Amino acid sequence: LILIGGFVQLLAGFLAFRKYDHLGGAAFLTFSALWSSYGATKVLCAAPVSGHLLGIGAGHTEGFTAGSIAFLVLNAFLIILASSFNVVLLCLTLAMELLTVCFLLFTLENLPLPFEIVVLSILSAICFYGATASLTNCMFGKDLLMMGPPLLTVQSSRKDREDPLPCVCPKSHLTSGLRTIAELLNTGAVCGVPTDTVYALAASCKHPQAIEKVYRIKDRPQEKPICIFISNLEQLRAAAPPISPLLWEFMENVYPGGIGCIIQKGEWLKKLGVGAGYSRVGTQDSIMIRVPDLTVLVHLIDMTGPLAITSANPSGEVDSTHHDMVISRLGHKLEGVLCDGESDEVVASTVVNCTKIDESGITIVREGCIPAGKVMQIFEKVKNR
Repeated sequence: LILIGGFVQLLAGFLAFRKYDHLGGAAFLTFSALWSSYGATKVLCAAPVSGHLLGIGAGHTEGFTAGSIAFLVLNAFLIILASSFNVVLLCLTLAMELLTVCFLLFTLENLPLPFEIVVLSILSAICFYGATASLTNCMFGKDLLMMGPPLLTVQSSRKDREDPLPCVCPKSHLTSGLRTIAELLNTGAVCGVPTDTVYALAASCKHPQAIEKVYRIKDRPQEKPICIFISNLEQLRAAAPPISPLLWEFMENVYPGGIGCIIQKGEWLKKLGVGAGYSRVGTQDSIMIRVPDLTVLVHLIDMTGPLAITSANPSGEVDSTHHDMVISRLGHKLEGVLCDGESDEVVASTVVNCTKIDESGITIVREGCIPAGKVMQIFEKVKNR
């Protein structure tokens, strides 16, 4: 029983730590040590041979007395902490304090048997109810068996401690949030958005002043071009760019996904929906186009038209992989951030130059989330076909 009781409480402590319940973990590990020490001491003292061999017996319990006093002090701190959680945990720590008193009295050879029986009965009842309540509430996902409210609460207001958000920050899973960001982009705002790789800054291709603002926000050198995102390859087909069958086949194999293709620029971009921002995206002769593999961003592009996109980080710094990073780094310069949690990747997309795909094949301009070897495998497969 001693071994079983100690092991069960030890297991409960480790499980609490796994759930990041540090108070519960510390409490149950302390209870395990106390229970094992108390039970082992009683057994050894009750066995004359083993007790004599280990030096445990009458007049030789000073160390156990000191240990029980240490448990009393430690458990007193746990009582204070438990009072800020729930009544059941508080009652358990109080019962353990009584058990520690039993341990102390036993080492002093002055433990009344009725008192020990009552303490152990109370402890057993609390443990049984606490275990049953925790198991039941976890199984059914609701408080069917009450654990009781905390007796001590610290009054604090998160609103007072948190700074107000520097811009509009709706959630991506809400239709209203998506509409809010779309309306901002359609009026010429610059917003942070999630992509299928890392977070990006987005501006409508219909508003060249917004694209110019992207450069200022990032401190991005003017000679570095900005790419555009479209929602699907059919949009590109409708614009009828002068693209060879080989390039069409290659794009069909890499879109949607984390590969961006640089192709020849032309007036067909205006049919695609790139309006007044034509001169501010890409270079004079080429443009990188990507179809992202992220539902929320595709829906956003359907609401706004093609978006000018660049990574949401100050130029030269690491990419933003969470909306909190975008808000903290650039939020004071943006009109909005579409919050979507952790990004799917930790690096940006892979960029492929396809402007001379028929003459000399493709070249990797930047290796990102898709390895260069995999891109070349796709191209060779398409070319051989």
